[in-house]
Amino acid sequence: MKVAKWGNSLAIRLPRDVVDTLDLKEGDNIELLSRDDRSMVVEKARDIDRDAFFDWLKTLRGRLPTDFKFDRDEANSRD
Repeated sequence: MKVAKWGNSLAIRLPRDVVDTLDLKEGDNIELLSRDDRSMVVEKARDIDRDAFFDWLKTLRGRLPTDFKFDRDEANSRD
């Protein structure tokens, strides 16, 4: 596969056998997962049911201690 310029991004064209194996259609999302320094795995992204996700998220309400405080700097530190 050849990497090509596409606007301000880079793009690759997927071979037909990859498209057929993953049953990809225009508009589908895929994930590229790094296996090691020289290889990748292509997976069809799972469709997320937005309503089901938010229902699940609501079940997490109230599970943090009342004195919990999120520290953005701490969460993003690169120690």
